[in-house]
Amino acid sequence: MEKLQGVPQELNLPSAPKQFIQYLEEDDRPQVKLDVNYENGMGVSLGRLREDSVFDYKFVGLSHNTLRGAAVELFLLQSFLRHRVISLLRMQNN
Repeated sequence: MEKLQGVPQELNLPSAPKQFIQYLEEDDRPQVKLDVNYENGMGVSLGRLREDSVFDYKFVGLSHNTLRGAAVELFLLQSFLRHRVISLLRMQNN
């Protein structure tokens, strides 16, 4: 998971987290107090992965609802679209 990257990370967008997702192996993690601000609140913490008889596997995921919410996601989308438009304009001018 440490090598997992999306387009925002590949483009190095300013509001994108450097490492989007982290997996925590401790039995009591993730915890809000310790992990909610991972990557300045823009990352996701996963942990407590275990087998399950109904869904094959269960896990706990934690993200910062306010920072991963609509306003910041919209800013990330705006950064992505700006990058794409600039790239397309450069391609047309060449």
